[in-house]
Amino acid sequence: MGRPTDGRSATATPASVDVSVVLPAYNEERTIENTVRVTLQTLESFLPADAFEVIVAEDGCDDRTPEIADRMAAEDSRVRHFHSDTRLGRGGALEHAFAAAHGETLVYFDTDLATDMQHLESLVERVRSGEYDVATGSRWMPENVADRPVKRGFPSQVYNGLVRVFLRSDLRDHQCGFKAFSRQAFETLRDDVEDEHWFWDTEMLVRAQRAGFRVAEFPVDWEPKGDTKVDLVRDVLGMGSQILRTWWQLSVRPRITREVTIVSGLLLTLVAVALMTLYIDPSEVLSVLGDADPTLVAAAAAIYVLSWPLRGLRYRDILGELGYHEKTGFLTGAIFISQTGNLVFPARAGDAVRAYVVKARRGIPYPSGFASLAVERVFDLLTIAGLAGVVLVGLAATGGLNDIASVLATGVSGGNVDVSASDVRTVAYVATGVGVVAIAGVLAIALSARADSNLVRAVVGRFSSDSYVEYVAGVIEQFVSDLQAVAGNRAAFGRVGVSSLAIWTIDVVTAVVVLFALGVDIDPTVLVGVSFFAVSVGNLAKVLPLSPGGVGLYEIAFTVFMAALAPVTPAMALAAAVLDHAVKNAVTIVGGVASMLSLNVSLTTAVEESADVRERELAESE
Repeated sequence: MGRPTDGRSATATPASVDVSVVLPAYNEERTIENTVRVTLQTLESFLPADAFEVIVAEDGCDDRTPEIADRMAAEDSRVRHFHSDTRLGRGGALEHAFAAAHGETLVYFDTDLATDMQHLESLVERVRSGEYDVATGSRWMPENVADRPVKRGFPSQVYNGLVRVFLRSDLRDHQCGFKAFSRQAFETLRDDVEDEHWFWDTEMLVRAQRAGFRVAEFPVDWEPKGDTKVDLVRDVLGMGSQILRTWWQLSVRPRITREVTIVSGLLLTLVAVALMTLYIDPSEVLSVLGDADPTLVAAAAAIYVLSWPLRGLRYRDILGELGYHEKTGFLTGAIFISQTGNLVFPARAGDAVRAYVVKARRGIPYPSGFASLAVERVFDLLTIAGLAGVVLVGLAATGGLNDIASVLATGVSGGNVDVSASDVRTVAYVATGVGVVAIAGVLAIALSARADSNLVRAVVGRFSSDSYVEYVAGVIEQFVSDLQAVAGNRAAFGRVGVSSLAIWTIDVVTAVVVLFALGVDIDPTVLVGVSFFAVSVGNLAKVLPLSPGGVGLYEIAFTVFMAALAPVTPAMALAAAVLDHAVKNAVTIVGGVASMLSLNVSLTTAVEESADVRERELAESE
């Protein structure tokens, strides 16, 4: 991003001016000169000639606007030209210009002069007098509703309605480009306002109200001039995302305490269990579990433990390709802690915990922690999808696809277990969709590595052009770059791929041993092959979990395909799925607690602080 520069005239503007008027300008060569002259004349009508300045905040223009602004600044010492080499966005241009302004009353209005300039004195004096901290013109006051074309008026009313409902604003018009702020209000709010484009002034108004500043809204005469520079598809969608982001920050996140998070996780678990009882008789499952061989259950747990050092080795290889070299033991502990967090807290909050741990204990930047974790997830999905695909080919060769087609059409029932065909199809759709997306995503990344154009920003830019989308595009680009770094090194790709295969093979072997612990007596070759398919589909399906730990879709998938293909009785298959999950979760929790004690990490503190650490890291990188 090019640094803004102040291209004002040789005669410096006095630093003691009362009022600074900023004119945000992007390719305004046809109007900017007239706008500046009208602004100067209007200000002179009610202020001393040396009491104000006019700043042209020229935002990376590619027309003659910079040339005209420079000339006017040279002709009049009260005019300043604030130039940026690249686009900052309307909000970004305003913020930088206000920060460099000399006045205690900061004013801006749109350069098309759609708002009648007879209101400028009223706008300025509301703040300059000290009566209000913020003032804004309004086109939607009951006594003076603007006559706007439907294509612009209707979206504006919807937008303002959403802001009032979600952000609890008392104002009727947040978008009118005719506003004033006291220096104190601006300096207090500027660091909290994240948007740098069309939502900037809305966020300023909302946060001003929340902070207790006095905000005045008054009716203005307004007439649309020319075509709006707001893209009614991209920018409206972008501002919608900003409403949700601000709502989350102001209304939701402050209420997410440790107690709320734990209670939410428990409630989600209870809901998942309650839903399972709709097609499962718990008593029959418990009866089967009661007959499990404890020695083999312990053996299953011991086998599963073997996968954890492999997880640490894989994570070490991924971080190594990103330039960070850490010991396997530490990384295994960090994974244990994060996976324990995913079992306890909803919305995979444990993922943030891992990034927090490697940042707090080893100084690995927060974005790199998330990127490395995302790369790990991609390899997981590719490995699972590959395993499922290999078994599917084998089933096709042996006639097993007929059994899959049958279970998709009829579901599974037996004893007191009844899984409907619609539930089976849901699992199949989710698993297939996740597998296809994972493979397609890697192919797209491989293709993008060969292209010279920036495909990420081109695709994301189709949906919106606001500053938040720039942040999202940056995150995606970082992820793509890190994935390419691992995939681009054949040796690293091979190591990570082999370790992923070993990890998920151990996961399947654990499930097979659990089945033997429950007394399953079928051909081991058939059992292993079907288990690979059932476990793989179940893990793909649980990408959309019903509760923490993925309880729900995994059990359905395992039960259905084991019962249809092994064959194992539905009650036995379900009991195996539940016991398999319980064994793996128990190992995870024990390892997580031990790792928290070893690394001196509090799980709840890590969940709470990870959000703050991430915000600080992002702020430092800007």
